Amino acid sequence: MLPRLAAILVLAAGLRGCLTYEYEHEFWLNVDGSGTVHVTGRPALWTAFKSLSKAEDPDGAAIRGAARALFERAGLEVNRVTLSRRGGRRYLFVSADFEDVNRLGGSTAFPDLEIRLKREGDRLRLSGAWSRPMRAPDIGAPDRDGLMAVRFHLPSKVYEHRNAADGVERGNILAWRQDVAQGLDGASLEFGALMGDRSILFSTVTVFAGAILLAAAILGGTLLALARRGRKEMGLTAAGGGPRRG
Repeated sequence: MLPRLAAILVLAAGLRGCLTYEYEHEFWLNVDGSGTVHVTGRPALWTAFKSLSKAEDPDGAAIRGAARALFERAGLEVNRVTLSRRGGRRYLFVSADFEDVNRLGGSTAFPDLEIRLKREGDRLRLSGAWSRPMRAPDIGAPDRDGLMAVRFHLPSKVYEHRNAADGVERGNILAWRQDVAQGLDGASLEFGALMGDRSILFSTVTVFAGAILLAAAILGGTLLALARRGRKEMGLTAAGGGPRRG
């Protein structure tokens, strides 16, 4: 019974890890609000959620150029724009860096996103929602299948989250997802999390550096004590071996 249960759990974990999305935003966030975003999706869904032109474009040059312009107008630094194929369908991918996540929502690149990062004492609260803009073009029935998601790679310890699909995943990742059809029908995908204001990397480096300094101090103190002891013993030897009078 136990081996069978273990096999089921392993299979479930594997299936969860193999999820693919038809439209996805993936953020790598820093504690100062800067970071990197990857957006991947079928061109029709870029049209439905970001109003990207759906003109005929056999070689993909026009849509890549339009996507780049969309992000650059929003003040992001574009790293890469590519078109790929999966299951016979084209997918547009954009990678870009941003300076302040609070400035993304409602911009030309993210008319489908509301996002806020604010300080609460020694914590940071991330909140927002992903929904289709009211005036976005209609794309029809063929592109309503599959899942859409928003995912965050968070920089610090997560204290709570707002119904993330799989909880806190390995690598400090939180994800929210829904059916593409729900998103196209106007359903809002809400997300949120509360995290620390110090990055895990910074904390790790600080602890490591502190340990090195402590070890260096102990070693230095030990060597100093040995040096003093050596000088004292040499002094006593010299004093005992001098000429005697009398």
